[in-house]
Amino acid sequence: MTPPTAPGKIVGLGTSAIGGLYEDLGDATARATLEAAWAAGTRFFDTAPHYGTGVAERRLGKFLRDKPRAEFTVSSKVGRLLRPGEDGLVRVRDYSADGVYASLADSLDRTGLDRFDTLFIHDPDDFWETAVGAAYPALARLRDEGAVRRIGVGMNEPKMPARFVAETDVDCVLIAGRYTLLDRSAADELLPLCETRGVEVIAGGVFNSGVLADPGPDARFDYLPVPPDVRARVEALAAACARHGVALPAAALQFPLRHKAVTAMVIGARTPAEVEQNAAHLATAIPDALWSEIDGLTVSR
Repeated sequence: MTPPTAPGKIVGLGTSAIGGLYEDLGDATARATLEAAWAAGTRFFDTAPHYGTGVAERRLGKFLRDKPRAEFTVSSKVGRLLRPGEDGLVRVRDYSADGVYASLADSLDRTGLDRFDTLFIHDPDDFWETAVGAAYPALARLRDEGAVRRIGVGMNEPKMPARFVAETDVDCVLIAGRYTLLDRSAADELLPLCETRGVEVIAGGVFNSGVLADPGPDARFDYLPVPPDVRARVEALAAACARHGVALPAAALQFPLRHKAVTAMVIGARTPAEVEQNAAHLATAIPDALWSEIDGLTVSR
């Protein structure tokens, strides 16, 4: 999908919801959601072993099985292996070279794909030394061998990705929740550094776990209940949008694409209706006056 408001920038489907984030999702609904995304023009899909302990990868792979391989791109992640536990599969952190190769082999097996276009080191928050010293060289080797086209790091905080950009030769970063209407901390160092070094940025988590899509009483912010100060800022943003006749989710979706360094964005969806809603929000015309008002509001950095 390429939104008309941001020519040249790609919008893909994130599959954490397809894997059952927050609540179980049936196979039929997951399939219908993927079908709706494809019908809307989505050809980029982001997944991970972490999402539903393999469920997202299996569902995505089954859906893509009859699609021409040249027509879509898929990113997945390394750093969490899935291993049998007492109550089913459990996630085991492993950023070693062997862990990278095992994770890739397992993900290819779950999806049934012949390759991934992009592989990210997933959330190495407390594993910098191993991630940069073992996982990154293993991914670089896979890239050199042609097994994957692009490599990068995917995280929920901007400082370590900035280190990867400065100290390695990653092609891209996936930054979740840190360049949104509520939190622009990635703009301090990460995004300018990526722009300077020609590293592509994929924005994720643009609704900050849902509060910018539906700020109701059960909303979440960064996977947790919404704190009062955040709710106050959401209300201020919603009021600004209302003054200009724009839905808050439309502004939330289009905001990250305004930055030059952001070349793509992934949006999660649980149902076909959510896919259709997101497409409509991306097509909404947003006046410059609203962006000026939003940019003037106090945000977290």
